[in-house]
Amino acid sequence: MTETVHYYNRFAAEFFSSTVAVDMTALHGRFLARLQPGASILDAGCGSGRDAKAFADAGFKVVAFDASPELAQLATQHCGFEIHARRFEDLEEIAQYDGIWCCASLLHIAANAMQEVLERLWNALKPGGTMYVSFKHGTGEREHEGRRFTDADDALIRLWFGRLSGARDVEVWLTDDQRAERVQRWSNALVWKQHAESSRLVTGGADHFLPHLSEAFTWATEVALAVAFVKATGLRLLLPDLQSLLRAGANRRLRILTSDYLDITDPQALRLLLLLQQQGAEVRVYTTQASSFHLKAYIFAKVEKEVTVAGTAFIGSSNISRQALQEGLEWNYRVVYPADPGFMEAARRFDELFADPRTVQLSDAWIEAYEQRRLPPSRAVAPGSHEQEEPPEPTPVQLKALAALEATRQDGFRRGLVVLATGLGKTWLAAFDSAAVGARRVLFVAHREEILTQAASTYLRIRPTARVGYYTGRSRDAEVDVLCASIQTLAKAEHLERFAPQHFDYVVVDEFHHAAASTYRRLLSHFAPSFLLGLTATPDRTDQSDILSLCDDNLVYTCHLFEGVEAGLLVPFHYYGIQDQSVDYREVPWRNGRFDPEQLSNKLATLARARHALREWRGRGQRRTLAFCVSLKHAEFMAEQFSRAGVAAAAVYSGSSLGRAQALDQLESGTLQVLFSVDLFNEGVDLPSIDTVMMLRPTESKVLFLQQLGRGLRRSEGKEYLVVLDFIGNHHSFLQKPQALFDIGSTYKALAEFARRVEQKTLELPEGCYVNYDLAIIDFLKSLDSSGPQKDYQALRDVLGRRPTLTEFFNSGSSITAMRQQAGHWFELVRTMGDLDADEVAIASQCQGLLREVEVTAMTKSYKMVLLEAFLELDGLREPTKLNELNQRSRAVLDRRRKLLADLPADMSGTQGDSAAWARYWRDNPINAWIGGNRQREQSALFKVTGDLFELAQQVPPEMTMPLGSLLQELVDYRLASYEVRLMPASDSNVVPFPTRNRGSVELPYFPNLKIACGHFKVGRTDSEELRSLPPTYGLLDPSRHFIARATGNSMDGGKNPVKDGDHLLLELISPTSAGSITGAVVAIERQDEGGDSQYLLRVVNKKDGHYVLKANNPDYEDLLATDDMRTLARLRAIVDPLDLAVGQTFLREEIPPLFGEEFNPGSWHAGHVPLSEKRAHVLLVTLNKQGKAEEHRYLDHWIDEDRFHWQSQNATAPESKRGREIIEHAARGIAIHLFVRESKLSGGKAARFRYYGRVTYESHQGSAPMSVVFRL
Repeated sequence: MTETVHYYNRFAAEFFSSTVAVDMTALHGRFLARLQPGASILDAGCGSGRDAKAFADAGFKVVAFDASPELAQLATQHCGFEIHARRFEDLEEIAQYDGIWCCASLLHIAANAMQEVLERLWNALKPGGTMYVSFKHGTGEREHEGRRFTDADDALIRLWFGRLSGARDVEVWLTDDQRAERVQRWSNALVWKQHAESSRLVTGGADHFLPHLSEAFTWATEVALAVAFVKATGLRLLLPDLQSLLRAGANRRLRILTSDYLDITDPQALRLLLLLQQQGAEVRVYTTQASSFHLKAYIFAKVEKEVTVAGTAFIGSSNISRQALQEGLEWNYRVVYPADPGFMEAARRFDELFADPRTVQLSDAWIEAYEQRRLPPSRAVAPGSHEQEEPPEPTPVQLKALAALEATRQDGFRRGLVVLATGLGKTWLAAFDSAAVGARRVLFVAHREEILTQAASTYLRIRPTARVGYYTGRSRDAEVDVLCASIQTLAKAEHLERFAPQHFDYVVVDEFHHAAASTYRRLLSHFAPSFLLGLTATPDRTDQSDILSLCDDNLVYTCHLFEGVEAGLLVPFHYYGIQDQSVDYREVPWRNGRFDPEQLSNKLATLARARHALREWRGRGQRRTLAFCVSLKHAEFMAEQFSRAGVAAAAVYSGSSLGRAQALDQLESGTLQVLFSVDLFNEGVDLPSIDTVMMLRPTESKVLFLQQLGRGLRRSEGKEYLVVLDFIGNHHSFLQKPQALFDIGSTYKALAEFARRVEQKTLELPEGCYVNYDLAIIDFLKSLDSSGPQKDYQALRDVLGRRPTLTEFFNSGSSITAMRQQAGHWFELVRTMGDLDADEVAIASQCQGLLREVEVTAMTKSYKMVLLEAFLELDGLREPTKLNELNQRSRAVLDRRRKLLADLPADMSGTQGDSAAWARYWRDNPINAWIGGNRQREQSALFKVTGDLFELAQQVPPEMTMPLGSLLQELVDYRLASYEVRLMPASDSNVVPFPTRNRGSVELPYFPNLKIACGHFKVGRTDSEELRSLPPTYGLLDPSRHFIARATGNSMDGGKNPVKDGDHLLLELISPTSAGSITGAVVAIERQDEGGDSQYLLRVVNKKDGHYVLKANNPDYEDLLATDDMRTLARLRAIVDPLDLAVGQTFLREEIPPLFGEEFNPGSWHAGHVPLSEKRAHVLLVTLNKQGKAEEHRYLDHWIDEDRFHWQSQNATAPESKRGREIIEHAARGIAIHLFVRESKLSGGKAARFRYYGRVTYESHQGSAPMSVVFRL
């Protein structure tokens, strides 16, 4: 063999050229006809790679090798994937390939070694697989031009294969050489490997039945099951495989036959079968009528062009119960076709029985009649016949969420959003809650079929007697108790019209992509349920914007992943963010929020990346690993590379040769160490034993990332923590991962700050959790540190994969004021960023005044936006809205958004939407405002009333009403969301439930500079986007006259009371009734510059020689003589201490030092007591609930009452120490003590914010080292 290899190395190029283009189509066809699509093939001795490339191009998974390194290199270049340099004697794989192709390669093996080589190849072939071989026709051994040949004829080939165990159906035929200059004839052979005789009998126990069934589902196109009884416990084990078969396409067929024999079959199991029937299965029941029905047959067939080409039947003792499939000793005999013709007889007999007149099609009516007459045996008559599913019970987290939902309904809310981390049971919560309120009809809406099937199964567990059905492209069952509907189907007008608005008592909306928001809004504007529940696993408010808006901005309950870990419901995690060194993602096209799938797969399936992943896994992975890949090719490639490195690995996906149940069973038992998956384990599958998750692909959404992470967070006996190996590349899509896991903001600045906290090891994590990022990733995140509207917008767009909405921009923490300073208004920024389509650009220009006014119009109450919300819900842009309908819908919007009801006066709170009193009130308020009743010029009105119709004043072409409606809805969503934030307390609601303590404080309008402030009041508005509170020490304040603005420039920076650039100024509007004397006062003055533009100056007004002179405190500025074109707008009341503005607000720890002009230093500011000697201040940072701290560090801090706080010092602080004396004598020493308090270190899974309570004064103390001090606010 060595001389032969030398020959091919010397003449590799010539051999490659002479063989690579030979037409092998006919031989390929005969071989591939025996394999299922996508099967795995080994091309053993592949030569030029001609056949390996043809198989790969046809969609098969190909591994190829050749003994000549030179030829293997040429073949690699030709195929585009690696061809290994290997010899037959190196082959050690066991049952790994569905097909083995040995074309003109075995002919170089010596005759006396042939049988051993064939044994190696045979061992590598799976049972049920096919092998092809070819030899030059003849007999004996010979040498030619330095190469050894072994020729073979029909008899010799049959002799060799006859010695292989399980070789069946050997087919041998002759062909001519396809090269024109050759006259050689070839002996070709195909042989099929039968399943081993020892595997014919499945005995249960250690060899339980379920994995055998799961394996058969992976290749069968038609499945027929006939069992005496079905229990829900067993059927749920088969559901994933049954549903996968039905989803595979129109050429799949599933038939199930069961019976009412002895009334053993569960009604709940029958309802699950009915769900399968709605998905395309054929289900019938044999009515025994006092006869018996003892069948237990499971028949799997592969049918091509109406011909059965392969099959397996299991006939024995197992019904569909958990005991029969997984636990008991049950014998089932396997019949394999084509080896055993008994398979065809079993299939024919099933066909006859399925058509028997004693069988009936399963229906709701039949199940209900069966339920009425059912009398199951009092004692077990067969294994599993008495199995019952335990009634499900809510988890502690679900119980809290249920209580919060009940409370929100008691408060009058009709819509609400619940955020539950993956693994905490969102769908279960929805089912429990709808049952708790006694909802008669429930609608569950989602965008994916897998979510709907999971929901239907869940609802049946909670409501076992309910009729549950689907409304999808395939099934439209409207008359059910629980309807699981595809949004794509139900939202169409012709389908909505089938249902009355009050048809459903309870509607559930699962999280959805932003692009579907308008579709969901249309659906929900049709229905009027008693309650609407929105569900999401994404903790970031930016990502929740769409679904939260649908839920009237009512966030009912949140339990993030960190809280699930702290509560012991999920295991801790050790997270490793690993730089994806071998892939440059910038080279992969990015379109519509995702990478090009094929090019991404090619980039990821490389040897360098596989070796990198293997190194990381060996260093950090545990025993049972689930790895997520981007494609079938990627999964197969990774499994092959890990296997070659001696790791027990396999790829599993929809249609893979290894079934899902088999794979999990092998992983559980330790037979497999790593499972590479594409899409089978994203959601809906319980995998508690997984202890390592490997993220080998980018994820286009936070939801998908959290779902994949959640696969490993389930608790399991002996599992201490989950290892997460996350490969992070140089592309903005990877930024979603830290944002999703650590719930950090969506701006680049927030990401950079997060990186610094990782670097400084100051992340606050649940106990037992650990986080590590490669330094290159930390440096990359820190490099993002920049701010500004365009940067914030770009960061959001990068994360979302689309342009953000204004609500998302607002929720991300970006500055609306800065955005307007830079762009003027929101849609101008969006246009500048290139994110408006042609229709949107046109309508934004045409209706600029309308959009601008809706974005900034004064809102002392919510009414204007409530009216617009109602107007849009009634499709008022397309057709004018009747006033009575608008009044009623507006009242309905207010009733839904309960927080806004506080805007109503007492005499209006109980009025109905159809009452005359309400019509008058609503006409006098928002309707009057929108039609120009509050304006001096009626022609400037944006809407008009004509008769009893309310409509847009401006004419809009019909084809533009949809884009205009979308833009208006976006603005209305933002205005309502931001208005409700104004109504909320300054805290996040659950930081400190003690004194909010702004008694006597007044909220005043706040503006970033004088120009914006004066421009705002100049047009008669008295509201502001931002409000700030000032304490009573600033005197009697009136929000209609007083406001706060930032100083700009240094013209007043001088004298006894300098005004510095950036100072906060308290100003009072000057009006005819409040002018008084302005001589000697500091006044804001408007004047025209040389270009005719308005300037706003701050100056001291003096009187000299009978004329007013405007004087700057900074001597570098000249005095100005007052002229008639100048106008006084406001007088300066005080320069505001920034800390007074901060009282009542909340801050992250790292946001507190800048309040005192300090930089954040973790060494100092992570202590609870920070003295600032130069500032003559002490800062107390108090966490009331210090769970997780050592006992000696749990200080006794608490509120005594609304005015007093009990604080305990650190253990080293005594009254006589420097710190102790400065606390006790702080007033005399001129030292200010500032109190910041939070309830616990984590809130919503991330670092909790401290609320600032302002300066406190010492009242008393006792004890020493530590001291107990009482402070008064």
